[in-house]
Amino acid sequence: MSGSIRWLGHATFVVTSARNKIIYIDPFIRDNPLCPITVDNINQANIVLVTHDHFDHMANAVDIVKKTGATLVAQPETSGRFIAELGLHEENVVNFGQGMNIGATTVIDGITITMTQAFHSSQTASNAGFIIKLEDGFTIYHAGDTGIFATMKILGELYPIDLALLPIGSVWTMDPVQAAKALTLLNPKKAIPMHYKTFTVLEQSADRFVALAKKEAPGVEIVVLEPGQEIAL
Repeated sequence: MSGSIRWLGHATFVVTSARNKIIYIDPFIRDNPLCPITVDNINQANIVLVTHDHFDHMANAVDIVKKTGATLVAQPETSGRFIAELGLHEENVVNFGQGMNIGATTVIDGITITMTQAFHSSQTASNAGFIIKLEDGFTIYHAGDTGIFATMKILGELYPIDLALLPIGSVWTMDPVQAAKALTLLNPKKAIPMHYKTFTVLEQSADRFVALAKKEAPGVEIVVLEPGQEIAL
């Protein structure tokens, strides 16, 4: 087993690497109606990734960093707000408190993290995605909140993706039609749908995405998780 990934609902995932490094992505724990854990349940984290500064993606990022001493990876303006308004210490932010921006790559605890573009809004800075290459080479793409964009094809070419985490809920992100088409650009081995059924306004099921994906990208294995479910990488 090279590691594991667990979906905590919405866009929140926790990745455990083969060397037991723990990564939280877009931690929306408290007030997330689908999340099966509380912040009190979190005792270890090495890296916290925040794609953008909306409550349903960063709500508990600073809580986790303060509790565990993890390194926060976010854009400079977002990191700056967390420092100024939420009491985050600069030493817990990547690049000596500076954060990082789209196109940049950093290595933390043997894990290579590249920030990619995404198309969405944010309270500070802009939205982003992440390419996460674990110590054993397993590569995860978390798209963040985004619509489809043609450069996904280049991302797939630059960073061969083992697992793509794609929003499908519509309203604020790609709908199932765009998400299924995105698979043809990214060409991942597997994909997990996210950012749906959290709120009633969103797509309530992954069924339409699964059906469309079978037509658009039959070679991609679609893994539909329930909140709290964990699978091996």
